[in-house]
Amino acid sequence: MGGDSLPEGWEKKTSRSNGKLIELGQVYYLNKFTKDSQWEVPTEPARGAGDAGGEGPAKVQASHLLVKHRDSRRPASWREDPITRSKEQALEILQDYRERIVSGEDTFENLASQYSDCSSAKRGGDLGPFGRGAMQKPFEDAAFALEVGELSEPVWTDSGVHIIKRLA
Repeated sequence: MGGDSLPEGWEKKTSRSNGKLIELGQVYYLNKFTKDSQWEVPTEPARGAGDAGGEGPAKVQASHLLVKHRDSRRPASWREDPITRSKEQALEILQDYRERIVSGEDTFENLASQYSDCSSAKRGGDLGPFGRGAMQKPFEDAAFALEVGELSEPVWTDSGVHIIKRLA
């Protein structure tokens, strides 16, 4: 690679420390989005939040509110066992929650704490940070596509129907 021309999202840095493994003045490369560094010259654009050309961030943090139905892979929850509602009823319930959040009538965290069929309810629906491959594909795709603070439309997985709020 000629000169200082780096793929988008990378910054060339020079070490200011002098340790056992690092020499003073040694060059490294910093991903502007994730703040990860590497010694090797990058050959692809940095991936991270705001990089539309890449796959987005390595991890996101999201909350969700899950409404299960009788055809869910495990039709039981801390709130109800067994769950007997239909898919259509689950969607209606979830859409009502979403409308209450969007209108400002209630908060996502409050509704998730009270009504989510996931054990994350005790944390207001917060699932913590997760990377790709950790969640069911439709959920993962939706969570990674959201902007921070954005609320998803209903998302169907084998677990039930969710609304997702991206936290980070």
